Amino acid sequence: MADWLADYAELSRIREAVFVIEQSVPAELEWDGEDSEAIHFLACEDGYPVGTARLLKDGHIGRVAVLKDWRGLKAGEQLVSAAVKEAERLGFTRQYLSAQVHAKRFYERLGFQAEGAEYLDAGILHVDMFRDSE
Repeated sequence: MADWLADYAELSRIREAVFVIEQSVPAELEWDGEDSEAIHFLACEDGYPVGTARLLKDGHIGRVAVLKDWRGLKAGEQLVSAAVKEAERLGFTRQYLSAQVHAKRFYERLGFQAEGAEYLDAGILHVDMFRDSE
């Protein structure tokens, strides 16, 4: 886990690079005011922070981001698994997330299933997904 205040520079650097710069998400949508209450996760490769995710107080997992050069190396899987484990520890038997459609198969491999129709969020096609604890 990461601490929003102590790890702010790294958490925000990664999200800025992935969402705001790479995917053109407007900064005002990325910084939604929920970070101070969220539980944050930070993935590191040889001590270098390469990915992040957060768990909101209602059990939603989000802001899963891995820097481009480190994708495909299991950092995203580790982040989501850590968030799921923490959600379960907190008593959330069903975990939710809003997945970018291009990442749907990634989340399906981690036990999530799509629910409902696809929709646009910040100009990017998304689908709601959920996972039930075993």
